[in-house]
Amino acid sequence: MDKIIIRGGKRLAGRIPVSGAKNAALTLLPCALLTDEPLTLRNLPRLADIDGFQHLLNQFGVSTAIAGARPEDFGRVMTLQATRITSSVAPYDLVRKMRASILVLAPMLARMGEAKVSLPGGCAIGNRPIDLHLKALEALGATIELAAGYVRAIAPDGGLPGGRYSFPVVSVGATENALMAAVTARGKSTLHNAAREPEIVDLCRMLVAMGAEIEGIGTSDLVIHGVSRLHGATYQVMPDRIEAGSYACAAAITGGEVTLAGARIEEMEATVQALRDIGLHVEPRPEGLHVAADGPLRPVTLETAPYPGFATDMQAQLMALLCLAQGTSVLTETIFENRYMHVPELNRMGAHIETKGRVAIVHGVPKLTGAEVMATDLRASMSLVIAGLAAEGETQVHRLYHLDRGYERLEEKLALVGAEIERVGGD
Repeated sequence: MDKIIIRGGKRLAGRIPVSGAKNAALTLLPCALLTDEPLTLRNLPRLADIDGFQHLLNQFGVSTAIAGARPEDFGRVMTLQATRITSSVAPYDLVRKMRASILVLAPMLARMGEAKVSLPGGCAIGNRPIDLHLKALEALGATIELAAGYVRAIAPDGGLPGGRYSFPVVSVGATENALMAAVTARGKSTLHNAAREPEIVDLCRMLVAMGAEIEGIGTSDLVIHGVSRLHGATYQVMPDRIEAGSYACAAAITGGEVTLAGARIEEMEATVQALRDIGLHVEPRPEGLHVAADGPLRPVTLETAPYPGFATDMQAQLMALLCLAQGTSVLTETIFENRYMHVPELNRMGAHIETKGRVAIVHGVPKLTGAEVMATDLRASMSLVIAGLAAEGETQVHRLYHLDRGYERLEEKLALVGAEIERVGGD
């Protein structure tokens, strides 16, 4: 199995291109099921999760074509067309590795009147039930059955009637599924306490480009007027705000200065504020976001929260950065209950981190030391890379399949700005 080897201590400086957002792309791809016309997505990142979702859509009879992709390019253009859907079942062997697979449930239900999807897998970062997805679909008129590890959703004759649902807690995935179900319902649907993440906004904008009628985009109250059909469209995936924040942390921990080409500050304000509180200079530029570290890192107290709060997907990367802050930081994880699995690995590198339930106390240390470490989930793996960039000596990061799920050609991008990093075949 491959591993990444990092020889730390190199200051990062230069330009890093920010890829299309994984979390947005995985929501846009299933929209191809909502129309028989072509849907073309630009700036689609080259990631294992994208490939996995493509294979899942192929299972349903969706054709996919890659246009003009050169091996040296970041991102690609994919055209998908679901002229005829040949199956309404998402099987276990395709779904088990990727939690986002549950997002085919609503568009398949809307298009075919029925969908059967295996219960999803993904990163082992805590219990992430899909009950809100199912309750939202029931509120829109679907009948839900659970049996033998599968979810079966059935629409009444004539399609979903639409309805009203108020999310008891904010759920990004459930909001996405409800939106895709509602856009072709027979009547009006209203979603209260809906997620407001930029990826939700991206989904709404693409659905509107396909002919949907949605009010309240960017707010927690969405009103969807169902239309009889959607048409094809060409749409550019938004830049990945989590990737941009991750590379900002990488530059900061090395005392570096980078331009994150394509990043949009308005979509990552909580991350930017946290970085500024730590002592970084972060400014928007015409090309993207400029990040510079020219002084000591300061400790902070933060807790994760739904957007516009500080993203849980940035917690591990920020923790790695705070390992070298001058003082004690306190991080509270409010979204997932098991998202500190990177702490023992960071401590192996000389960090001093204590956890008490959902609270992590990060005592800043003078230095980190390279070690062999094991990635436990997608964002945890990036935290180990960030720590390795600043550590004395050599760091080896194992289980790269986590990184490959969410960071497009990470070692190439870091090498562009001066990191001494390489991917090698494992034992």
